[in-house]
Order: sequence, then structure tokens, then C-alpha cells
Amino acid sequence: MPGAEAPARAPSRDRVLPFLIKRDGTWLYRGTPVRRKPMVCLFGSMLTRDADGGYWLETPMECGAIQVEDAPFLAVQLEFSGRCGRRQTLCLRTNIDEVVCVGPEHPLMVNWNRPCCEESAPVPYVVVRKGEGEWPILARLTRAVYYELAALAVTAQVNGTSCFGVWSGDHFYPLGRSF
Repeated sequence: MPGAEAPARAPSRDRVLPFLIKRDGTWLYRGTPVRRKPMVCLFGSMLTRDADGGYWLETPMECGAIQVEDAPFLAVQLEFSGRCGRRQTLCLRTNIDEVVCVGPEHPLMVNWNRPCCEESAPVPYVVVRKGEGEWPILARLTRAVYYELAALAVTAQVNGTSCFGVWSGDHFYPLGRSF
């Protein structure tokens, strides 16, 4: 019928888009770095994760799977407020300028059993936002941020294991085993 609008079509979820997010946080499009930070921030805001752990870029016009080498974001800056210990609040800024405060919705996580090729210590991550199912969207803490956290670390027992870690919002987050 002339003048009638076509019904909106939902983007298909069976495409693969030519994006790769490298371990160092660099976004590549067709092998070329995306150098405009506002574009990276925009794409990062549209990133989702499916129930199988795959990453998807969902724009209003298209949707497709993308590759991620490790975590899609980096935690590049740490700020803390309040008193030390249980009363402090740790906030992390990502490379796409999202700020998350460590707490139950944005916990710090460390897999002590995962080998790491570039660092000898376990790699800490923070949950930036939920994905579908049990797969959250994470930011890997940069080495500098990890060392800042280590300077704030205290020792505590977690499930019978002596750990060093940090407090944020009255929750303890272990960073590694105590020796």
C-alpha cells in the first residue's frame, strides 16, 4: 500500500562482523585499529554476551558475533573513597570510560588456576555488566591498577584459605593466596 511503512525487521543474529578486540583493549575492524575513542565507546556500549559466552555487537541496524581475545574491556584507573578496609569503596574506570564500583553487582574475580602467558600472578577481572545466562561482560585489570589494589590489600581467610585481597562496600575480594 503506498505510503504505508514496512514493519520493522529485527536484526539477524547469525552474522559474523569483522571486529576483533585484542587482549590489550585495541578494537580492530577488518584488521585495522579503530582509533577514534568515541567510536570504541559507542561500540562498547552496544556489546552483549549470549548464554553460550559469545560476544555480539548489536546496533539498531545490524547484529553480529565478534571475536574477543580475552575480556572486551580494560580497567585502567582506580579511585577509592571512604576509610580504609571494610568502609572503603573502590571504583574502576574502563578504557571506554564506564565507571563501576566494586561490590555485589560488580565483583572482582580472580581465577587462580588459570595460567597466564604475560604475567606471573593470577589475572583479576571486574564485572562491568551482566550478559545473558552466567556469562558477564568483564574488564581485565591493567597491571598498574592491579598493583594499586595490591598496595591496598590485606590478609583474610576465604573458605579456609589464607588470601590477600581488598575490601569494597563491606565485601572482601581475594586477589591471590597468601604465602
